[in-house]
Amino acid sequence: MPLYMYQAAYTAESLAAQLKKPENRVEAVGRAACEAVGGKLVGGWYCFGDYDLAIVADVPNNESMAAIALAIAAGGALKSAKTTVLMTGAEAVAGMKKADAVAKVYKPAR
Repeated sequence: MPLYMYQAAYTAESLAAQLKKPENRVEAVGRAACEAVGGKLVGGWYCFGDYDLAIVADVPNNESMAAIALAIAAGGALKSAKTTVLMTGAEAVAGMKKADAVAKVYKPAR
């Protein structure tokens, strides 16, 4: 199954609620969301900087990851989120090899 990295930043209200009742929401919510679409949570972390959390999800397809991202965003606890499709090294190399064929037909606008 494809891997996705999902990063999110909480609203001030959500952070305040978590300070009143500390718990590992990343693990609980991430695992339940991934399992709801037939996948699994590879890992989840709290972080600081632009985002407050990051998870890596192993889910069946883009539609499954979109369902997770949409449902969580609709909950209102986040002020921003970002989903990144992850590739293996082999997938990246395969893409690099195919790039030559694209370069032969691509003409930039000038």
